[in-house]
Amino acid sequence: MDIERYLRDHIRTVPDWPEPGIQFRDITPLLQDPKVFRVLIDSFVHRYMDPALRPTVVAGLDARGFIIGSVLAYELALGFVPIRKKGKLPFTTVEETYELEYGSATVELHTDAVKPGDRVLLIDDLIATGGTMMAGKKLLEKLGAIVTEGAAIVDLPELGGSARLKAAGLPLFTLLDFAGH
Repeated sequence: MDIERYLRDHIRTVPDWPEPGIQFRDITPLLQDPKVFRVLIDSFVHRYMDPALRPTVVAGLDARGFIIGSVLAYELALGFVPIRKKGKLPFTTVEETYELEYGSATVELHTDAVKPGDRVLLIDDLIATGGTMMAGKKLLEKLGAIVTEGAAIVDLPELGGSARLKAAGLPLFTLLDFAGH
């Protein structure tokens, strides 16, 4: 089975959403079909079972990174750490603000979410501009964790996020990209 093609065939492109000219890559069809969802999760599980790549914890970015990250953590018998939008976590937090195309956003992490030296896999559904993943990386590093890799289902390389993340020293793994679309 060509896993990349199989997964790509289950990503819906919604033209002109949320605004004209945007080709939104909707991953919900990947989650709706149990066989496709299993193939998706197993693609990550097989990679991170490798002792050289195995993290000690999985961190997921709000919100779709929670879906993939929590199931991946469960399958790897690891803990899961949510990185949430500001104001959603009930305990003491650290925060990181990052720039969006129009304005800024802030994400938070509980101060006891990771320990110094933890090897963290940081995961989201896709990489666009890279701002959210970069903010998540900075948060984890503030607490002394080592972000071993950033992972996503989809890379949108034309938006420059993956190049920025790699230039900042974050190794990346994605299952497919939508270059030139």
